[in-house]
Amino acid sequence: MTGTWSQTYHRAMGRSATVNRETKETHIAVELDLDGTGRSEIATPLPFFTHMLEAFARHGLFDLKVTATGDIEVDGHHTVEDTGLALGDAFRKALGDRRGIQRFGEASIPMDETLAQVVVDFSGRPALVWQVAQLDGRWIGSFDCELAHEFFQAFAQRAECNLHLRLHYGANAHHITEALFKAFARAARGASEIDPRRGSDIPSTKGTLTE
Repeated sequence: MTGTWSQTYHRAMGRSATVNRETKETHIAVELDLDGTGRSEIATPLPFFTHMLEAFARHGLFDLKVTATGDIEVDGHHTVEDTGLALGDAFRKALGDRRGIQRFGEASIPMDETLAQVVVDFSGRPALVWQVAQLDGRWIGSFDCELAHEFFQAFAQRAECNLHLRLHYGANAHHITEALFKAFARAARGASEIDPRRGSDIPSTKGTLTE
């Protein structure tokens, strides 16, 4: 990525965040701009996971920088899960009090024989519904497909959102996982965007989405 990253990172309403998460198992650094153009700079030790994060940034129009290292000699679980935690933290911080956002987002994405659906509500309440049985026990290169569930579970927990993922049908593990990440991107984009009709109002009858 060119040097223009630092010049454009803190624009548009300041809806950006930086998160660093370091444990004995992983080191994850995330920079996020919700009002970006889809640029990404992703470095993880799992090439397919890197590809999924790049797709998430591109289709969500988020500017996203992720550097992740971890104990993949054990397996990829800690690295993928902790990246989900860090990205969720970044979303929570960038959304702030969630004033003026659309709050709800939904997307259905086809990929060849696959159709995946993701619905998100940045409600302040963490919940994951995972209706994707076809990935159990499957691998894409060095990526254990079951880790997709762990990533989304971690994101929902830290972003404090309702996140529902449903596979309507599909056979190819690559197509299924990629369709889920792209649908996640479009749903998160829609839910996090500012609603021009709402102004500075918080989209909740109780007046808060963070308590």
